[in-house]
Amino acid sequence: MNRIDKCFEDLKNQGKKALITFVTAGDPDLETTERLVLEMFDKGADIIELGIPFSDPIAEGVTIQKASLRSLNNGTNLTKVFDTVKRIREKTDKPLLFMMYLNTIYVYGTERFFNECKEYGIDGVIIPDMPYEERDEVLEYSEKSGVVNINLVAPTSHGRIKEIASHSKGFLYCVSSTGVTGTRSSFSTNFDEFFGTINKYASCPCAVGFGISNPDQARKMSSYCDGVIVGSAVVKLIEKSGRDSVPEVGAFVKSLKDGIS
Repeated sequence: MNRIDKCFEDLKNQGKKALITFVTAGDPDLETTERLVLEMFDKGADIIELGIPFSDPIAEGVTIQKASLRSLNNGTNLTKVFDTVKRIREKTDKPLLFMMYLNTIYVYGTERFFNECKEYGIDGVIIPDMPYEERDEVLEYSEKSGVVNINLVAPTSHGRIKEIASHSKGFLYCVSSTGVTGTRSSFSTNFDEFFGTINKYASCPCAVGFGISNPDQARKMSSYCDGVIVGSAVVKLIEKSGRDSVPEVGAFVKSLKDGIS
């Protein structure tokens, strides 16, 4: 059982839902990223995604696109992020994920990448531009290293939901809406129908993301599944306050956790 499985099992035994938060590694700098991760864990985040900056993050809205560009302009690269993860791992044993694009893995070397994820303590990887049908590109290395490849499923997945949900590990990332990441004031998805299908076939816990931006939305969305994912709303606070954003982000994360507890 890896850290992700244990986290969801412990929360289920406590009758609680998971809060998964996201930051772009290196925005505004890697030292602040380290402080943000530790602060979010301290204030109630159960799992944290570290976004690896990429020049063309096609799944992201403007907020995370800008954060990725700021990070790249600071000279952030995967090697430096691994160094940051090493420092974080000296202070916490909670689940850490990478959210990143396939080209970054290819350039780094797929086998080398997954081996170093295992070495440094990354528990799972989310690759939003890799279709489920092309997962064999990384699956061998993921399974060998024990670093979970997190699958995504969307309202537009329709007939593919059964296949994706029944072959997922760690947790199934359920995309709340069509389009890219970003805060939303409302959702048009029929969640009863969407999660009715997912829950019929899911082989692991499910968490919903894309657009959740406040405690009320988090509470409502958590009623459908095992956890909620909040990214752009956190990144907006970092964009506004930079290196001084840590306490503000911590307070926001606490409000989200209180909202779903």
